Amino acid sequence: MAQLYFYYSAMNAGKSTSLLQSSHNYTEQGMHVLLYTAAVDERVEKGVIASRIGLRNDASVFEPDTQLFSQINQHIAKQKLHCVFVDEAQFLSRAQVDQLAKVVDQLNIPVLCYGIRSDFQGELFPGSQRLLTIADKLTELKAVCHCGRKATMVVRRDAHGNAVSAGEQVVIGGNDSYESMCRNHFFSAVGTY
Repeated sequence: MAQLYFYYSAMNAGKSTSLLQSSHNYTEQGMHVLLYTAAVDERVEKGVIASRIGLRNDASVFEPDTQLFSQINQHIAKQKLHCVFVDEAQFLSRAQVDQLAKVVDQLNIPVLCYGIRSDFQGELFPGSQRLLTIADKLTELKAVCHCGRKATMVVRRDAHGNAVSAGEQVVIGGNDSYESMCRNHFFSAVGTY
């Protein structure tokens, strides 16, 4: 029985590495997979899932209006599909998460989503919120704060290294712009504590 999975964490927990390893495990067994990543994330290259340790794979991209159920349904009309993987799942819309659930429920294909739970203000991303609500399996991947505690929050930094507490929810960046922290250091950095 297929299920909808959500693997979530703060940044630098190895989400993309885990996705690419799981995808590799399927293909090693001669199974066909479909990989998606957010079009908005062009840090490496549009349509590429890349991990910080050097693993990478081409992927289809999803835009805010991409009809995932229709695309996947069209894909399986041409070729058998054993699993769908979605990187940067926080950028999915609520409707897209529901479409992925429909892939699981009506097409009996497992869907594994990987993403950040909350933004730099400590608020849930829409895609993450919906996945936390309807996914069959939730798994938190561990990121580590500079103090050694589990990092559950993400701090956005400006060009001078100062923590930012206001602005657009989505600003694409890597280690130069974001830092994963435990709750205590997050609240201290943004001035709440």
